[in-house]
Amino acid sequence: MSHYKPYPAYKDSGVKWIGEVPEHWEVKRLRHVASFKNSNVDKKAYDGQQTVLLCNYTDVYYNEFITANLPFMQATASPAEVEQFSLKKGDVILTKDSEDPSDIGIPSLVAEDMPGVVCGYHLAMIRDTDFDTARLLHRILQSHPTQAHFFVEAPGITRYGLGQDAIGDLCFCLPPKNEHRWIADHIDRETVRIDALIAKKTEFIKLLAKKRQALITHAVTKGLNPKAKMKDSGVEWIGDVPAHWAIGRLRSFCAVISTGPFGTALGVSDYVEDGIPVINPSHMSDGACVPDRTVTVTQRTAERLSFWTLHEGDLVAARRGELGRAAIVTSKEAGWICGTGSLRITPMPSMATSLYLYSVLQSGYARAWLDRESVGSTMPNLNETLIGLLPVVIPPSLTEQVALLAKLDQLEKRVAQLISKTQHSIDLLKKRRSALITAAVTGQIDLRESV
Repeated sequence: MSHYKPYPAYKDSGVKWIGEVPEHWEVKRLRHVASFKNSNVDKKAYDGQQTVLLCNYTDVYYNEFITANLPFMQATASPAEVEQFSLKKGDVILTKDSEDPSDIGIPSLVAEDMPGVVCGYHLAMIRDTDFDTARLLHRILQSHPTQAHFFVEAPGITRYGLGQDAIGDLCFCLPPKNEHRWIADHIDRETVRIDALIAKKTEFIKLLAKKRQALITHAVTKGLNPKAKMKDSGVEWIGDVPAHWAIGRLRSFCAVISTGPFGTALGVSDYVEDGIPVINPSHMSDGACVPDRTVTVTQRTAERLSFWTLHEGDLVAARRGELGRAAIVTSKEAGWICGTGSLRITPMPSMATSLYLYSVLQSGYARAWLDRESVGSTMPNLNETLIGLLPVVIPPSLTEQVALLAKLDQLEKRVAQLISKTQHSIDLLKKRRSALITAAVTGQIDLRESV
C-alpha cells in the first residue's frame, strides 16, 4: 500500500492499542455511536407466535453482507422480538458466542430492509441511523485492532462469549461524518476488486484439481504409454485398457475388505483423550491419516477391537460422505483402529500395491461409480460388498505399477506446484484486503483524494 499517503498531522489517541490517529479524528466507544443488543430469538417454533425467517449465526459468519436472497430458516418470534430484532438496512450483526474465540466478533452488514427476517440467537445487533456510518462501522469491526479486542474480551474455557460491556466499550477512531462515505466507498471498491481476483484464482484451483483427477483417471485406466496395445475392458465406465492389464473387481485384488466397528462394538463411551487413534473419514487428508486426540481409545479397548486394527500397507477408506476419500497406513499408523465411518482394505501383496489402489479410489470414474452404487437417503454409504464390486484394471506386475505411479507422481507434482502457488497468491490477497481495511479505518492512510 505504498501508493497511499498518510494524513498531514496526527495526535495521540490516548488509547495504548490504538496509538496515533489523524488530528481531526475522534476516539469513540461503540456505546456512544450506536445502539446494540443481544438477540434471544432461538430456532424453536412456539405456538401462538408469529412465523418469521431467522438470520442465524452461520448466515452472518459466512456472509459479509446480509441480503434477502440468503436461505434463511423458518422459526417463530413474539411481537416484541419482531419489533426489536427485525433486520433493517444498515444494521450490523455480530457473532458473539462460539466454541472458538477466533470465531467471535465476525460482522455482517444488512444491505436492505428485510421485514419478516429476524436476528437470531448467539448474535448481537448494532444499529445506527446513518447508513454510511454503519458501512464504516462494519469495516471497523473487521479491522485487526477490533478483532484483537474481541479475542481478549471473550472469556471462557470450552465456550467463549462477548458480554454487553465488551461490545459497548470497544474503542475506535472515527473521522468526521462527511468522510464516512468516502472511506466506505473506497474500501468497497478495493475489496470488490480483490474479491474478483480471489474468485478467479479459486476457480483456477478448481480447474487444476479437475486436471489432477483427470491425470489419475487416465493413468489407472489407460496407463501412461501412448503406444501400448489396447483392448476393450468390457466395462462401460472404463473403455479400452492396455491389452496386458488384468480386469476385475476391487475384491479380486484384496485379501480383506471390512467395515469399521459399529453398533455395540464401538460406542461414544469408549472414546478417551490421547489414547490410540481411531480413523474416520474426517481424519483422512491427501492420502495420510491425521489423528484427532479426542477420537481415541484405550489400549484395552484397542485389544478388544483387534479385528479392526490397521496394519502397514492397509488402506482406510470413507464408508460415507466423500466416497473415494482414503489414506494409506504407514508404519507410524500401524496399530491404530479403523473407525465406524471407515472401511479397512488390505491389498493382496502379490497383486496390487496400496498406492495403486489408493490412486484408483482418487480417479474420476471410481468416485462416480461409488456415488452411483452407494445407498442411503440422506448421505451416500458403502459397505464391503459394494466397494468390493468397484471395477478395477491393473498392470499385472508390481514393478510396472510402481513405475506407472512414479511417472504419475511427476505429473501430479507439476499440478500441485501450480495449486500451491495459486493458493499462496490468494492468501496474500486476503492479507492485503485485511490490511487495507485496517489501515483505512485506523487513519493510517488518507483516502480523501482517492474518490
